[in-house]
Amino acid sequence: MGKIKFIFYVVLAFVIYKGYVAFTDFEIGVEDRVAKIEEKAEFEREGTVIGLMMYLGNPPGLKEHLYTESKSKCLEMKEIAEQTSFAYYECARVRAILVGKKIVDIIDEIEVIE
Repeated sequence: MGKIKFIFYVVLAFVIYKGYVAFTDFEIGVEDRVAKIEEKAEFEREGTVIGLMMYLGNPPGLKEHLYTESKSKCLEMKEIAEQTSFAYYECARVRAILVGKKIVDIIDEIEVIE
């Protein structure tokens, strides 16, 4: 009888684990699908995001901007870009017009991330 209880508890733990994984994957997947739908529909929205900004010229002017998922990812991309280019880069929290997960236009630079 002890082996049957043990097997039952192992199966129960496995079912709970699979339910948790399915639930968290579903939430993550929904966010990505919503972004893809917004991008295909070209639905513009305003939001605060972290972006990698590229400045060129004298005086420096904003030439490119790229949406990033997090501060750490932005700083990592900035370091790589500075090694391979002569442009000035900065990571910043910006208020921007977005289409999906793409920055269309910068409204305001809120703070520079170091």
